[in-house]
Amino acid sequence: MVLLTLYQVLRSVMAEAAESVPGTDPDRCGFTIAFQTTRDHAIQAADVTATAVGQVGHIGRRPLADLLPPRRQRVSTREVKSPTSRYDERLEDGRPGASRTVTGLDITILEPGPDLPTVSHDDRYTPLAGRRKQRVPALLQADPDRHWRTRDLARHPGDITVNTMYRQLDRWAAQGLITKTAPATFASPKPLPPVQIR
Repeated sequence: MVLLTLYQVLRSVMAEAAESVPGTDPDRCGFTIAFQTTRDHAIQAADVTATAVGQVGHIGRRPLADLLPPRRQRVSTREVKSPTSRYDERLEDGRPGASRTVTGLDITILEPGPDLPTVSHDDRYTPLAGRRKQRVPALLQADPDRHWRTRDLARHPGDITVNTMYRQLDRWAAQGLITKTAPATFASPKPLPPVQIR
């Protein structure tokens, strides 16, 4: 906790230093330089931080004197370069295959969903058609390309905790009723390709 506090204080000093020079990107202030300067001047404790509003102490002046080059504006997909890796195939997830300049950003604010119950309802005595074991796979089949998170699936029945839902989904995936596509993520099983008889 102490290290985290010191890190945040040092980052704040660097940000204030960048603000003292209009047009300076805080990303160009090197953390290593600020850290080494702090370490070297900690014993002296003189002129380390600003003493008045608008002034910059020695820790702030040192990164400003040796700014890093401007950061390239880009977004890049992650690709594994090792030809022997079992993860060498990049999935089509909508990210670009080559570096591109970021020209805009869309932010969507989602309303929080309803709170899930703290106790799960035992639906073993519910009529078969109303049980979660029938309703959840039907929900997945209705949108076969969607990958559902456990919490989102638990909100549909509304009578089960996330932990119980996760255990049931894991069990149904082992039985082949649904497919586990990632940790805590599930989808409808893909239909098997037709068998060709020659």
